[in-house]
Amino acid sequence: MLAAVLVKLKKPLEIVELDMPSAMEAGQVLVKVHYSGICGSQLGEIGGAKGEDKFLLHLLGHEGSGTVVAVGPGVRYVKPDDKVVLHWRKGLGIDSATPSFRWAGRKVNSGWVTTFNEYAIVSENRVTAIPADSDLEVATLFGCAVTAGFGVVTNNAKVKIGESVAVFGAGGVGLNIVQASALVSAYPVIAVDLHDGKLHLAKAMGATHLINAKSIDARQAIRAICPGGLDVFIDNTGQPSIIEMGYDLVKHQGRVTLVSVPTKGNNISIYSLPLHFGRQISGSHGGEAVPQEDIPRYHGLYRSGRIS
Repeated sequence: MLAAVLVKLKKPLEIVELDMPSAMEAGQVLVKVHYSGICGSQLGEIGGAKGEDKFLLHLLGHEGSGTVVAVGPGVRYVKPDDKVVLHWRKGLGIDSATPSFRWAGRKVNSGWVTTFNEYAIVSENRVTAIPADSDLEVATLFGCAVTAGFGVVTNNAKVKIGESVAVFGAGGVGLNIVQASALVSAYPVIAVDLHDGKLHLAKAMGATHLINAKSIDARQAIRAICPGGLDVFIDNTGQPSIIEMGYDLVKHQGRVTLVSVPTKGNNISIYSLPLHFGRQISGSHGGEAVPQEDIPRYHGLYRSGRIS
């Protein structure tokens, strides 16, 4: 099969033809990949954001959609011909061994799920079945962008009706954070980005206020919208200066939720006293999504026209 392989950090991926294993192990599922998302975490992985990569050479990609071709021993929750979402959060089934591939006599590592490849051998608990008539291009986003974004709002930030929310970064996850915030009737929902195109999308997703941080001072603009402070600030940039700004902009008992991760060694600096009086700062791990529960629920909202 053809696959995009990370051979060296901070270098372009190489498109190569890999030799696949001759047989699948217990709990493994062979999927024909139809679509793959490109998450910011993969860009960080290519760029070495977390430091040394001990698994080079390896495959990438953690959100996609496809059709099950075959299953290994012990697999119970999917079967051949099922349409599935591929995701990195653990779902139902076996946490299998990770496969390895060969390229020109060299071993190519793979995680429990990869999607930058024509076929994927994934762990059973990284695939969730969806209706056969699903739009597989859209379904790809339920592998990370939608489930993470909605999970950030409901599980991490725990946004309540009428609370003010600022979302810094309107990419794939950020747009779904905006959409979920609007769905739970947060107000105002402030979207901040450097690109007008993304802000226009954020408005379509339910943002009530738009700030282009390249042309105006985001801190002053947010304070003008919410002079009493924000209830919730959600960062999708991983930039320490943005995280620190969000910490200063929330109310005394406001919440800061971090989605993106600063590069290794790029630390934040905050005055910690407010933490003793109710202010909160916390990280998100994929919105703490539960794939077998969340994917069907959110997919149902999409099919009914409740979300875009």
